[in-house]
Amino acid sequence: MARRHGWGGTPPADEEEARQRIIEAAVRCIDRLGAEKFSLAEVATDLGVMRPTIYRYYPSADHLFIAVGQYAVVTYIEDVAVRLRRFKNPSAWVVEAVVFGIEQIPARPHLSMLLASGQSEKFSRTFTSPEAMEVGRAIFHRAPFDWAVVGYSARDLDDLIEHALRIIQSMIVNPPNPARSSRELRRCLRSWFNSSV
Repeated sequence: MARRHGWGGTPPADEEEARQRIIEAAVRCIDRLGAEKFSLAEVATDLGVMRPTIYRYYPSADHLFIAVGQYAVVTYIEDVAVRLRRFKNPSAWVVEAVVFGIEQIPARPHLSMLLASGQSEKFSRTFTSPEAMEVGRAIFHRAPFDWAVVGYSARDLDDLIEHALRIIQSMIVNPPNPARSSRELRRCLRSWFNSSV
């Protein structure tokens, strides 16, 4: 598949492993340099390959950005599920999910590449996209309780997910001034969600 001197001397076993290693290298580059300085050349250097090797799997930086975004979303969903599994109360669970989003999305450059690239309007729209709703559903369906049992129809749950996403969007795009601590943020969110969830 690849020459021995590429890929740090350890070529991938197959195309799937090659794609995964390229995504992981892209994540490292974005974490190290930020999205605005991200380039396929940096990814190639990180992997010890030439740029044409990257193009073989991802024809453009945009294609690789999409793959990194998908990888970041899957990782994020797993992290949210782990963080929230101890919350058995629906309103406490929603508060923690929103706090996690507000705190973690900006801290994960590969998850917030559009914002880091200065495209905040486009970034804002992604929060209300069908894809964002699907991610929200994936997260909410991993809750340690059944939403239907606590009184939520599928439509009610979609409304709650949209509301949570819009709060996260608002707090990231236009953060409070002065900034709120995690504790203050939880107090504020509890006042909203305790009466509605």
